[in-house]
Amino acid sequence: MAIRNYKTQMEAARKNIITPEMEICAAEENISPEKLRTQIAKGIAVIPANPAHKGLVPHAVGSKLTTKINVNLGVSRDCKDYDIEMQKVLSAADLGAEAIMDLSSHGNTQPFRQKLCRECPAMVGTVPVYDAVIHYQRDLGELTARDFVDVVRLHAEDGVDFVTLHCGITQKTIEEVKAGKRKMNLVSRGGSLVFAWMAMTGEENPFYEYYDEIVEICREHDVTISLGDACRPGCLADATDATQIGELLRLGELTERAWERDVQVMVEGPGHVPLDQIAANMKIQETICHGAPFYVLGPLVTDIAPGYDHITGAIGGAIAAMNGAAFLCYVTPAEHLALPNVDDVRNGIIASKIAAHAADIAKGIPGARDRDDRMADARRKLDWDAQFAEALDPVTAKSIRDSRLPEDDHSDTCSMCGKFCAVRSINKALAGETIDIL
Repeated sequence: MAIRNYKTQMEAARKNIITPEMEICAAEENISPEKLRTQIAKGIAVIPANPAHKGLVPHAVGSKLTTKINVNLGVSRDCKDYDIEMQKVLSAADLGAEAIMDLSSHGNTQPFRQKLCRECPAMVGTVPVYDAVIHYQRDLGELTARDFVDVVRLHAEDGVDFVTLHCGITQKTIEEVKAGKRKMNLVSRGGSLVFAWMAMTGEENPFYEYYDEIVEICREHDVTISLGDACRPGCLADATDATQIGELLRLGELTERAWERDVQVMVEGPGHVPLDQIAANMKIQETICHGAPFYVLGPLVTDIAPGYDHITGAIGGAIAAMNGAAFLCYVTPAEHLALPNVDDVRNGIIASKIAAHAADIAKGIPGARDRDDRMADARRKLDWDAQFAEALDPVTAKSIRDSRLPEDDHSDTCSMCGKFCAVRSINKALAGETIDIL
């Protein structure tokens, strides 16, 4: 194996080195490795690829590239079956999710995390602050700043490709939230833990105070920092407010500090945002955070759709990605309600993949529409097998058709129109054939 003469993908890019990961990702994107190297050198694209993650299929994340999908998984105190979580991982990988985030908040989390970094081909991300209480088996107020830093190191050593760090909230944020101007306060789980720790101890945010040391840990293991949005809006009323934008300003500063050490950065974004504010949010982030890839949860465009928030998130995600978001964190029907099951995960992934693909077409990503054009050809020919081959979810598409076939003439009609099928009629008319309806 060749010896790496660089620590991170960004350092390699800045040294004009094209890494094996860049070669793989450039081929996936239908661009030259040199073009991708240039984007990584500037920080507008990242390849989260910890060398300790064996079997990783790398993917590049950036606004000028195909939109990528992240799937959140992990056990909780009430749902603690790791075998079920692995089923979700396999389902997510089969459906084309580029990243898995292990958000486990119960039990012995390290073996599962290490298993993911051995066996999962998708990028693996974590939120170390979740794991601090679990790893040390001490309650939040008993943890020290050093404990939080050491957990980041542990996750990096285990092989995770990116870590979400809630670095942007400070003691000043506590004052702003206590002023009571927000309807939902903080809805970020990691952000709320950091907030609570600061409130109980009176100390500054350890991820902010010891940020430079954390950057060095990430540099050593080539872990991409995903700057968490602790102050993301949790309802439409809080969208694009001073608390959200104030945190974003700090994240812009922290982005530059990581880049100074050749550490790759993504920036996480909102939350719940009205439809008409999404494009502006993307532009603000791009400006404040210097074009670092934007990683968004949804965004959800209404607050009143529990049970259907995978649709709410897909609507927002398509608009966000069309306007510059690079990475969509999926939302499932269980959002706001429960830990998602295998079916929820599947539905969430498909909804997000639809949003990502629609955005890529709108952005003019090379080759993005090729699949749609092949689908149109297959539909014109009434070639059902070819249609299934192009479908994002061929299993569901075929199942629906097979369960409701027309009584006769299966090959060129469906049970919706039968012989009234417009495509069938036009095909026969153009071929000079008789169009039999009755």
